[in-house]
Amino acid sequence: MISTPVSRRTVFRRIAQRQYGEWPAYDSTPLYDRTSLAGLESDIRTVSATWFDHESHHSVEEFVCALPLAYFGFNAHDRYEGSTRYQMDTLFRVFVLKELHGWAHETALVDYLEDRPELCEQLDFETIPDQSTLWRSWHERFTADLRETVETVTRTILIKAQNAGVEIPREPARKPRYHGSESGESELDDQTMLEQAGKITDHVSHIVFPAFTLERGESCEIHENAYWDLQTYLGLRERLAANEGARSFTYESTRDRTPLGHAHREHIRDLSVDQVREMYRQAITRLLNEVAETEQFFRAGIVAIDITEADPFTGDRTGHEDEIIGTKEKSDEYAYQWATVQLVGNAVPIVLDARPVRKGETRLEIVEDLLDSAEELVHVDNVLMDREFDSQHVLEMISQRGLSYVVPKRIQTSEKAQAKRLLRRDQDRYETDRKLHLGKNEWHETTLIYRRKEDSEHDDHRQYSVFMTNCGSGHLTEYGFRWEIESGYRSIKRFMAATTSKNFGLRFFYFAFACLLYSIWRAVDLLVQAELTGEYEHSPVITADNTLTLLKKETGIG
Repeated sequence: MISTPVSRRTVFRRIAQRQYGEWPAYDSTPLYDRTSLAGLESDIRTVSATWFDHESHHSVEEFVCALPLAYFGFNAHDRYEGSTRYQMDTLFRVFVLKELHGWAHETALVDYLEDRPELCEQLDFETIPDQSTLWRSWHERFTADLRETVETVTRTILIKAQNAGVEIPREPARKPRYHGSESGESELDDQTMLEQAGKITDHVSHIVFPAFTLERGESCEIHENAYWDLQTYLGLRERLAANEGARSFTYESTRDRTPLGHAHREHIRDLSVDQVREMYRQAITRLLNEVAETEQFFRAGIVAIDITEADPFTGDRTGHEDEIIGTKEKSDEYAYQWATVQLVGNAVPIVLDARPVRKGETRLEIVEDLLDSAEELVHVDNVLMDREFDSQHVLEMISQRGLSYVVPKRIQTSEKAQAKRLLRRDQDRYETDRKLHLGKNEWHETTLIYRRKEDSEHDDHRQYSVFMTNCGSGHLTEYGFRWEIESGYRSIKRFMAATTSKNFGLRFFYFAFACLLYSIWRAVDLLVQAELTGEYEHSPVITADNTLTLLKKETGIG
């Protein structure tokens, strides 16, 4: 089947019904204008994903011919002056076709076009350009950046078509290239890494930040980007509050107008928790789509769910008792609490979703909510949680989803007695099945695994840890991956702006934006490693400070 006006209209209606942050950049957006190659690449990524999902669209060549390009300012990337025979948008389509087939020379392209008059008609060719014209157009007329964009969007088209089961002319190279990068491997020295990280950070920020909006209208004097610039700037310096940060930002920013601290807070306070979460999920979707185009990332793996708390709250919490709740440890202190779900294990540790924890919410509600988000973004295999989630109803819910879990169990009387028996036998490991009562004569079946800790500071039954799992003892080693979420929290809190405000929405936004900065850092690190070495080592080669500094440069500071 071929595309029709009806099928094309269906595709663009689907795109128009998406959230604002997922729209193509046909009109200028806060980060793109009509000459932006990064904007064009973003458009083609968005349109191709929806195009090939339509049952009538089975041809990559047809997509290239139907792709709307009239809005784009190709003249900014045309090195020829005066009148020319062939339009830039037509040549752009032709060179994408050449790249789709992987032809090294223009002669193969000319022969292909000569055998397909219908294709030439779709391309609006009255006469087919000869080989020398095409060669000059590519090497002399197109800028180097435009040539790279041809290669980038072609890889995107091939990947999106392949993912949709559409036949493609060749296998795409699952290694992204960025403006100014050289093909082939580079020596992995500090300068090379930072240069590459700069290009990738610029690319990623243009993909991710459009998902956030303050919905202030079009007549505001201060550009909306300035607010995200300021929030990023606050993350650059530990414990920097909005008022002090806004004053410093005024001097360091290259912008003519920047927001004052109180104005920044007022706009953020207008955002509801649900709005912040929706924008965050859009941003992470965009980030995952970018890293998913590498061989080193798979949209599947292990996730860890956990709750972290802010610094203890020392002020008057009257009227905020449902939001400033007790700490996880038994104490008289109070704190805001936030829950996250994060990729762990061999995957890049991106925070998939974050949410606040309110008084009265059950652990079952929290885990269900976060797993719903995670499973929309990636294929989840295994769920790791701390012992505060060892509720039988939580475990049953996870099992009902067809997922496996590993959760440490709180030591009760029966577990203590068993640990003492193991100690007397000098036994390091023990497994036993257990039925956990769900109520109404319903039970959840799990396996308890007792494991003796190496080099324990205790000499009694406390040497043993007890884990619950529904997937066998072989998965117990995966629980060690959970430490990544704790180390991640330390970095996330380092990226948070300081505040004494009791506004719940503002507090949560600060935490969610810090999660985003952390996720961008880890994604940039993966992309740098993939570009320079073709592999991914879990230990970062790009530091968090490097990434934040690069984001600072790309958002108009310094």
